[in-house]
Amino acid sequence: MNFFFLFGVIAFLGAVQCQSVQGIYNLVARRLPQHRNNFDFCLTDFGTHSNSNQSEFDQYLVTSGPNGKIKIEGSTLSAISVGLHRYLTDVLKVDIYWYVGSQLNHTPSKLPHLGTPLRGASTVPWRYHFNTVTFSYTAAFWSWEDWELELDWLALRGVNLPLAWNGNEKFLVEVFRELGLSDSEIFDFLSGPAFQAWNRFGNIQGSWGGTLPQSWIDSQFTLQKKIVQRMVELGMTPVLPAFTGFVPRAISRVLPGAAIVNGSQWSGFPLKYTNDTFLEPSDPNFTKIQKSFIQKQLSAYGNITYIFTLDQYNENNPFSGDLGYLRNVTFNTWKSLKAADPASIWLMQGWLFFSNSAFWTNDRIKAYLGGVEEDSDMLILDLFSESQPQWQRTDSYFGKPWIWCQVHDYGGNQGIYGQLDNVTINPVQAHNSSSLVGYGLTMEGQEVGVNEIMYAILLDQAWSKSPIDSEKYFRDWVSVRYSQSRSVPNSLYSAWEIMRTTAFNNTNLTSQAVSKSILELSPNITGMVNRTGHHPTTVNYDPIKFAKAWTMMYSATRAKPSLWSNPVFQYDFVDVTRQVMANYFITLYTHLVDSWSSANAKPAAIRDAGSKLLALLSDLDKVLSTNENYLLSKWIAEARSWASGVNASSVASFYEYNARNQITLWGPDAEINDYASKSWGGLISSYYVPRWQIFVDYLLKTTPATYNYTALSDQVLSFGLGWQSDHSDSFAGVNGELPKVINEVRKSWPTIFA
Repeated sequence: MNFFFLFGVIAFLGAVQCQSVQGIYNLVARRLPQHRNNFDFCLTDFGTHSNSNQSEFDQYLVTSGPNGKIKIEGSTLSAISVGLHRYLTDVLKVDIYWYVGSQLNHTPSKLPHLGTPLRGASTVPWRYHFNTVTFSYTAAFWSWEDWELELDWLALRGVNLPLAWNGNEKFLVEVFRELGLSDSEIFDFLSGPAFQAWNRFGNIQGSWGGTLPQSWIDSQFTLQKKIVQRMVELGMTPVLPAFTGFVPRAISRVLPGAAIVNGSQWSGFPLKYTNDTFLEPSDPNFTKIQKSFIQKQLSAYGNITYIFTLDQYNENNPFSGDLGYLRNVTFNTWKSLKAADPASIWLMQGWLFFSNSAFWTNDRIKAYLGGVEEDSDMLILDLFSESQPQWQRTDSYFGKPWIWCQVHDYGGNQGIYGQLDNVTINPVQAHNSSSLVGYGLTMEGQEVGVNEIMYAILLDQAWSKSPIDSEKYFRDWVSVRYSQSRSVPNSLYSAWEIMRTTAFNNTNLTSQAVSKSILELSPNITGMVNRTGHHPTTVNYDPIKFAKAWTMMYSATRAKPSLWSNPVFQYDFVDVTRQVMANYFITLYTHLVDSWSSANAKPAAIRDAGSKLLALLSDLDKVLSTNENYLLSKWIAEARSWASGVNASSVASFYEYNARNQITLWGPDAEINDYASKSWGGLISSYYVPRWQIFVDYLLKTTPATYNYTALSDQVLSFGLGWQSDHSDSFAGVNGELPKVINEVRKSWPTIFA
């Protein structure tokens, strides 16, 4: 019942938003300007669904028209976009990718005729994208050009429900000012650009290293207007933020009788930066603020959505575990949303039920969700479906509509990784749930590398009733991905097949997500290797077999030297090289610790083992520095570019500090140290090499009997605190040609690179 109601809402939104196909024509003009007049797009009513379980939703049909144009019909703009993508990839063998950009311009001058029509239909009405924290880990400093690429990628892959967080602080500030809070009270509450996601979640408050400037808020609002306009133009329903209830501590000054409680401490942060103040939804002021907050957004952006994201207990403990209290929280929050917009749907992440499973028993989950008395008024992201599905233990969230999601990645870590069976077979099996309404991508960090295939395959799975054949999918992916090189050497297919059956085929769910390289961890003699959980360091495949994928890719350049000039191949080869070297780093680290801890340890042996470890890091830095997508300097330059006004220099330094802190210490005093670590050129040479040098030097002057991790970590932390505040090093841009650097590294490490 609720399932059909939600689909009706989708159809209604489509009728409101999809009056024109001009947005798709504009996409073609941006990405295939030479063919802007060679397509006909048409919104078409394909009729009612043929079966009672509504197993088909958005539909498309691609044919060759009598005028020589390619005609793409769709029941929605999203369906038309997917039909266009199908023609581009299946027929023209071109695509658009994260970071390396669009390859769509590599098309023949005349579009090929279609003998057989291309048809497709989605199996779920919603295709969702973004985690709230992606807006900090990845998109914190994105430009409009970055967003244009992202939104075109989403449109072509059928995403019709993207999260849209930019600009949130503008309305929050306005609401708080209306309440009578001073700017100092408000801005003491807001967090820096790289940490806004956790301020929005109510995990942290305030900012270390500086104060968020008004210019940032204004510029993000300007950017958001472009983002949501483009989303709507491409047939997407933006998910806008709602008022969560988290407020500055000074709220009691302007609302002296308000019902407020304090949240829980988060991730070891000092009280100054956590235990956010929470305005109880039962307080009349909550609804007043909610109405103002939502109406301000809709006035600014237009009536573009009915779906609002709202997470109150993301890694926070509720004030009480009483069932009545929990139900009352959601009931009043729901009522506040309906008061602001009678058609509103509340979207929330189901992450809390996994991350704090000790608190969230099924009785409490049922009580909390039960406060929303109309099931169709809530939409839940089963955030970690591929590893820790919560829909199964909660009886499909007790009837609430929900979306099957893939997290895959935490903090933007870069290990090559996937669970192919879980993201193809499991979503199809989840259709046993009567309240499943979508598939989604909820990665914490949308980071660089070959992992993009794991996100593409789930979105494509939304258009297939049976599990996708991953072997065929990978082969087709290779054909399109390297099509700029015309013919693709067989060794490239072999390389990706090895990766498919090794790194992308994890079935050991003691390691639940992308693996972190130990070279990015604060050095220690124990606890580095084979960590499990959702931030693992395990390598759940044979690294020697994986290294053969590298050999196959290198062999492909001998068969086709032009691959070295293919930007997509360069990008992929750097990532695979990084993974091979990261895997071998474990061997060098283990040898170093063994040399130091042996009964007859000799300084020369320790020094030699340490030198090899540091040399590998230096060579890895050289490899990464051949590609702008793997550069620390790119991240820093993007951060600094947002500074403007009379204080631009100091603001730029604050943004750079934010950028540096997030990927290293993550907090004023390393509260979640190395969580969002990266293997980037410039970061390895300036940050990881010195930390490992400290470690090697420490081992040379101590013994197993006198080893003191506290003393060692104090040295490492002291270095890190200095590094994140040092803005004197601008870091190099792209340094060296990839083939030259690769050949140098091969000679230095014949054990790794055959």
